[in-house]
Amino acid sequence: MNLSFRIARRYFFSHNKRSFISIIALIAMIGVGVGTMAMVVVLSVFNGMEDLNRQIFKTFDADINVTPVEGRRFVLKDGVLQKIKNTAGVAFVTQVIEDNALARYRDNQMVVRLKGVDSTYERRGQLDTAMTEGVLRLKGENGTPFAVVADGVRSSLLISMNDPLSAIELWYPRNDRRTLSLTSPDAFDQVTVRPGGTFFIESRYDDFVIAPLSTVASLLQYGKQLTSLEVQLQPEANLESVQVQLEKLLGNSFLIKNRDEQNADLLRAIRVEKLFVTITLAFIILVAAINIFFSLSMLAIEKKEDVRMLFALGATTLLVRRIFLSVGGIVALTGAVLGLIFGVALCWAQQKYGLVSMGMVSSLVDAYPIKLVWSDVLLTAFIIVLITIAVSYIPARRAAQGVDTSQIG
Repeated sequence: MNLSFRIARRYFFSHNKRSFISIIALIAMIGVGVGTMAMVVVLSVFNGMEDLNRQIFKTFDADINVTPVEGRRFVLKDGVLQKIKNTAGVAFVTQVIEDNALARYRDNQMVVRLKGVDSTYERRGQLDTAMTEGVLRLKGENGTPFAVVADGVRSSLLISMNDPLSAIELWYPRNDRRTLSLTSPDAFDQVTVRPGGTFFIESRYDDFVIAPLSTVASLLQYGKQLTSLEVQLQPEANLESVQVQLEKLLGNSFLIKNRDEQNADLLRAIRVEKLFVTITLAFIILVAAINIFFSLSMLAIEKKEDVRMLFALGATTLLVRRIFLSVGGIVALTGAVLGLIFGVALCWAQQKYGLVSMGMVSSLVDAYPIKLVWSDVLLTAFIIVLITIAVSYIPARRAAQGVDTSQIG
């Protein structure tokens, strides 16, 4: 153990016997500890929210989404679809048509996001965990088209899965430019589908109606045109490798996005919020650590004679400065270690027992999601070290320079 730390430890425990300096040091220690604990917990909550959103995306979005660079529609050249299916790592390729449409059920109606998908969508099994009523099916045994609706659509239209006589009507404006009045029934094409099941993920998906591709293509008059391809990968497939292969195959006319890139705006917003919260909590810890500055300043005044004696014994300015920096480090790091311990313990308890509920019904989680990442713990420790040096340096320098060495001896 070096000399500066031994003297700093002695000063720390000795000045704790004196009331005023002891109280200030204790306040600083508690402040740093609470701030450290808060930073660990809050950063873990942001990590948990990011993971939760990825789970939500995984329930609905495909591993890779293919869309045209220009326009909304495209037609695949002959043989291209089969080449995509034959790409190593690809499990399913789902042809998709998506657009807004009017849905009516009995006397209720609303605008929905209509998504037409081919038969591979049922085999993907993504929505299985989100189904709350009925089953995921798009066609009956006799070819009758079925639709799977979001819980928000079911609630707005008052759809009953047990009513075999009522069907969902889907309406879409005709492309005939000679039709002048949208109030005329002749201005719309219409198809009917049977309600087959209901799913619930979260509010952003609450206006979806998923129906057979052929039915939607007929309603929207798309013919062989599509709006996207959804590529689902095999479990052991390398996402980046498949994405690169598809980019080479399809060229510059298509955007090939993985699941994170499809939801880049939301993930970026979470990371920006996490950054600003980190900065805010760092300032809070800094304010709490200001007490270290005051306690060291008073300790330097109290130990002025001790410092004079150290100089008489041959101590250097650097040694004295290190002593007071070490005292500040002991105060701050004691609080930081306690804060880290309690913060990690709280995160573990939330992960294991779900102490704090989300306060809402969710098909994915009941308790607040939380994920402890050790890089965040290291970041917190690094911030504490920087703050400790910042608030301890000036008192330590003053203590080392506060004695007129020319008068010693």
